[in-house]
Amino acid sequence: SGLIGCSWAMVFAAGGFKVKLYDIAQQQLTSALENIRKQMKELEESGFLKGALSAEQQLALISICTDLRAAVEGATFIQECTPENLELKKKIFSQLDLIVGDNVILSSSTSCLLPSKLFTGLKHVKQCIVSHPVNPPYFVPLVEIVPHPETDPSTTERTYALMKTIGQSPVKLNREIEGFVLNRLQYAVISEAWRLVGEGLISPTDLDLVMSDGLGMRYAFIGPLETMHLNAEGISNYCERYREGMRLVLNTFGPVPEFSGEIEQKISQAMSEKIPVVPKVLDARRKRRDEYLTGLAKLKKQMKSD
Repeated sequence: SGLIGCSWAMVFAAGGFKVKLYDIAQQQLTSALENIRKQMKELEESGFLKGALSAEQQLALISICTDLRAAVEGATFIQECTPENLELKKKIFSQLDLIVGDNVILSSSTSCLLPSKLFTGLKHVKQCIVSHPVNPPYFVPLVEIVPHPETDPSTTERTYALMKTIGQSPVKLNREIEGFVLNRLQYAVISEAWRLVGEGLISPTDLDLVMSDGLGMRYAFIGPLETMHLNAEGISNYCERYREGMRLVLNTFGPVPEFSGEIEQKISQAMSEKIPVVPKVLDARRKRRDEYLTGLAKLKKQMKSD
């Protein structure tokens, strides 16, 4: 019932599904439900509530439970949202494996743990899959669907269909890979950003501006491959024009950074000056980020329907 669990609960309820939110502490669940209520009311007042149902109707679909067996009774889809700890996740799936039937899908929110490490050896491994959301899931719709080598194709298809039904944007990976796709792309950008700042070529704040007011403007609507396609007379023409230049630049990239030491301090200082590391300030900035993401999601939805 943490941040990701609450977001998933809101997304599923917006899609009209009954949701049981499980955790081991009653007080944690009570607080989570109160936070969900507050968020839904604010979203409704600002006109950004997802789904066709009112906030009250969506809230009525969410219940809380501290008993795992009772929580999963009658479930068709279970989304695990425990902290990013392999042993903890394996423990939860081992418990679920003993109490679920043959039709329920067991899905994990993990951002980097491979399905083969999570699900191997489970009796219901064919029903297991990773559905990795992007933080915050309510405002950013992408979901990476990553199968275990033994996952039944019908599990993948059912998960994909469910994500489409609740308004998310699922993508299917044909096999597992470290970091999946989103984090591999993200880490490539972070790695080069770190090097450029570390080598004194650009300040941390200007580096972020290159993305937010440059690449990010395009990537909010189209991906890197379509960008290539449109920036020339198609992909083949782009490669013909730029392949040598791309290879020349890419060959100058340095080794993977350590993400520590002087460069970490330099970037940390710059970010802390812009956004002080104080819970109240960070929360306010996150709220502002989510408001912008909501507005962007609304614009993207409008563009797709035009």
